[in-house]
Amino acid sequence: MTSRAALLVTHTGRQDSTEHARTVATDLIKAGFEVRVVADEAADLDLPEVKPVSGRAAVEGVEIVFALGGDGTFLRAAELARPVGAPLLGINLGKVGFLAEAEIGDLDLAVRDVVARAYTVDSRLTLDVLAEVDGEPIAESWALNEVSVEKGQRAHMLELLVDVDGRPLSRYGCDGVICATPTGSTAYAFSAGGPIVWPELEALLLVPISAHALFSRPLVTAPTSTFVITVDPYTTSAALCCDGRRVFDLPPGARVTVRRGALPVRIVRLREEPFTDRLVAKFELPVEGWRGGRP
Repeated sequence: MTSRAALLVTHTGRQDSTEHARTVATDLIKAGFEVRVVADEAADLDLPEVKPVSGRAAVEGVEIVFALGGDGTFLRAAELARPVGAPLLGINLGKVGFLAEAEIGDLDLAVRDVVARAYTVDSRLTLDVLAEVDGEPIAESWALNEVSVEKGQRAHMLELLVDVDGRPLSRYGCDGVICATPTGSTAYAFSAGGPIVWPELEALLLVPISAHALFSRPLVTAPTSTFVITVDPYTTSAALCCDGRRVFDLPPGARVTVRRGALPVRIVRLREEPFTDRLVAKFELPVEGWRGGRP
């Protein structure tokens, strides 16, 4: 019988995260899994049965990747899972944990479902981004939630020209611009005033940040659209940020191209749940109102 393999990614700097990860690893090992842990985190788990791994070898041949923590841990695990198409299961040990499929109280059930292969997998749209200066690449990356071009100096406004599908859209004096996916519509883009987009919908979002302009509404475009954001040559320097994790300096005159990613992120679903219910639960929306529930 072929051994099944799982990769665990967690925040071992937190004692509770380490304890929960140790529980998951022990249960998976009992079920016959080879359990891999990122080398830097393996010592904290203190389980001789786990296999320390690093680089691409961490996910080669794994059946599933567990992300135990908040959205930051999930995004870190996505960096490992995406290149090989490994399904990613988020278990929320943080606060909101919008990307997570299960809460800490569902930990045992989540492991049992994985062992029984009682789960489905959704493919989530991603973004690919390329930054250039005078036609020469200076940065290339990707994002699951969003790509943002933001001002590099707090005291100065950033001047940006935005093109959509090869045509100029608008020039903004602003703090920056966010290009987001439906998955990222509940993250930074939401905080900047963007709409929430159901994850089943394939689309791209463009959300200006604090734009000093008559037209600064967020836009929802086709998934085939391409955004080009040019940092004005006479403005201040800027920063390119992907999912809040990968940051690159952009000099004046830099040109940033954002389009649909070549590779999706595959996210595990343990149960069929309307996205509306997830919104209500994660954002604690007052569905009853101040008058209380209806009869």
